[in-house]
Parts: sequence; C-alpha cells; structure tokens
Amino acid sequence: MGRKLIIILGPTAVGKTEYSIKEALKYGSPVISCDSRQIYREMTIGTAVPDPEQLSAVRHYFIHSHSAQNLYSAGKYEVEAMALVERLFEEGHDTLVMAGGSGFYIDAFCRGLDDFPPVDMELRDSLNSRLMEEGVESLRLDLKRLDPDSYASIDIANGQRVVRALEVCLSSGRPFSSFKTSPSRKRSFEIEKTGLSRPRDVLYDRINRRVLQMLDSGLVDEVRSLSGLRSLPALNTVGYKEIFQYLDGDISLPRAVELIQRNTRHYARKQLIYWSRDPDIAWKELA
Repeated sequence: MGRKLIIILGPTAVGKTEYSIKEALKYGSPVISCDSRQIYREMTIGTAVPDPEQLSAVRHYFIHSHSAQNLYSAGKYEVEAMALVERLFEEGHDTLVMAGGSGFYIDAFCRGLDDFPPVDMELRDSLNSRLMEEGVESLRLDLKRLDPDSYASIDIANGQRVVRALEVCLSSGRPFSSFKTSPSRKRSFEIEKTGLSRPRDVLYDRINRRVLQMLDSGLVDEVRSLSGLRSLPALNTVGYKEIFQYLDGDISLPRAVELIQRNTRHYARKQLIYWSRDPDIAWKELA
C-alpha cells in the first residue's frame, strides 16, 4: 500500500479539529497540526487550541510545541514536519492526517520553499520597530508598492508575514513573490488535500459565537498574562491585539469583541481566497 498524507484545511472555525480527529481515528493516525499560532505554548484560548478531551482522543503534534519567544517560520515547519512525517511512515503508518489553516505553512510542507536570501537581522529589527510604532498599515503600503502580488496573496493583517515579505524585497531587490515560482519539490508520499467549507452565513455565525466563547473561557486574563510578551510577532495576531487595545484603555471590551469577530471574518475570507487558486483541493461542504 502506498503512503498517503491527508491534509484537512479550511477557514478558521469551520470545524477542522473535529473532522481531523475523526479521520485520524479512522486511519489510526495522529493529527499533525499545521497552524502558525497553535504551535506556541503561551497561547491557548485566543488560538482555539483543541480542548483536553480532543487532545486526548488522538496524539497531536505541533500543538504547544514551541515558545512564542523564539522566532518560528514556515521554513522551519517544513523541515520539522517533514522529519516527523517520514519517521511516522517508517514506524508503520500507511496514512497520516495533517490539519490546519495556515496556507503558507501547508504550501511550504507540500511544495517546499524556494531559496530565500539570508535574513538581514538589522533590517528585520528595523521593520519590527516600525511595526510596533506605526502599526502594520504603513508596512502594508510599502509591500503593495514593492510587491503587489504578495500584497494580494498573503495575510496582510499579520504583521509578521508583512515584515518577512518586506525584508526579502528590500534585502534582495526582488519581489518576495518571485522566490515562490520554482517547481515543487518531490515528496516520497501521496498528498491528498480536503478543504472544509460551510455556507458563509453559517461560518460567520460560528466565528462570532466562538469569539464569545473565548471571552467566557478567559481570553482577557490570558492576554493580560502575556503583557510582558506583547512586542513579540506572535502576539500581533487577531484576538490578542484587540484585547491589548482594551487593556490599554483605547477601546471598550464590547468594541474589542466586535473587532475580533470582524477581523476573524476577514481572515477567514482571506484564507478562502488564498486556497481558491489551488486546483488540488477537494472541497467538502459541512452542514
């Protein structure tokens, strides 16, 4: 029997966790998470990490496995996840299940990353300082000018992604998107992608209700406990940055909740646009 990796992908709150656990149990597989935020052990509620019951149902990898204090990237994920997958196949698994909503991480794993130029740490520090002082909007405008293709395809609300694209543009003199055009690397196993979707009104309602559940579960206290880490790129993400605004007294808590819901809906729409370009995804609409 050939070796196969099934990737369960889809927008935030669509139901990937429940679906991937069912698939993993069917094949006797663990779940290999492909989420650029659930990987951080300091972040739980705002990243919608699977609950203890779900985590105990099957073995999960890349959940709370790294610290937000250490910079992580899609390139590192490709290397670490590929080593894990090869080991699990060698241990006797015929079919493995991967699940997540981070399109760039999934692409890195499936096709490999091109040889990006070395990181200029001074440039990165400068861009991160701008991100903290000016916000992501200023950096977005630079990216739109230097690399409109990346501006249209990456999550431009994610400051870390924008900084990464910009630092490549500025250090190489080439658009970040130009480094992502080489042929895909061959993998030693079959990859099958299943995309989960729901009617838009249903998905948006699930997003709105999940945000309220996060508040009930203690999101404000979680964010408050991370105040000392708020300058880290990982914390500049939906659900955390809005609560920081509330804790700073800039907005009310109801307004923070509205913004988290709105920004999460925008992110879900961006995810779907990103994946609409991939003909290898077999879409499945959930009820």
